[in-house]
Amino acid sequence: MHDARTFWLTGLSGAGKSTIASALQERLTQAGRHCTLLDGDVLRTGLCADLGFSPESRAENIRRVAHVCKLFNDAGVTAIVALISPYAHDRDKARQIIDASKFLEIHVATSIELCERRDPKGLYAKARAGEIKQFTGISAPYEAPVAPSCRLDTGQLALADCVELLCRL
Repeated sequence: MHDARTFWLTGLSGAGKSTIASALQERLTQAGRHCTLLDGDVLRTGLCADLGFSPESRAENIRRVAHVCKLFNDAGVTAIVALISPYAHDRDKARQIIDASKFLEIHVATSIELCERRDPKGLYAKARAGEIKQFTGISAPYEAPVAPSCRLDTGQLALADCVELLCRL
C-alpha cells in the first residue's frame, strides 16, 4: 500500500497540467490507488468561485486547495492538483499545509510559445489584446519552481512518458 501524497502540477495555461493530471488519475486508479483530481478550472466553479486572479486571490485559492489536499491525504487518498499556481511562496505555503513529505511539486515546463500555439480557450490572444488583465505569462508573472520533484516538458515528452515519470516518484 502506498502512502497518500499530493501531486501538485504547476505551469502556464495550456501547458498540459489537466491532461497529465487526468491521465495520472486514470493510471493510479487502475493500479488500485485511491486518488482524486482537483483541477483549477473546476475548483473555480465552486469552492473558489468567489475568487479573482489578483495575487491575493491566487494565494487564497491555493490555500483552500492545499487544505482540501491535506484532508484527502489524511484520509488515505492521493490528491492530484492541476493549478497554474504562479507564485513560489504560495506553493511553499501549500507544501507546509499539506506536509512537505507528501508534497510533490511537478513543473509542467512547456514553453510559452507552445502554450500560445495550443491556446484551447483563446486566452493568450485575449491577454495579448489587453482583454484579460493579470494573465500569467503575459501580464502577470510565473515563478517557475527552482527544484521541483519532477519537470515535464510536454513539447518534448509524450503524455504516456509524463505519466510514467510521475508514477516512479
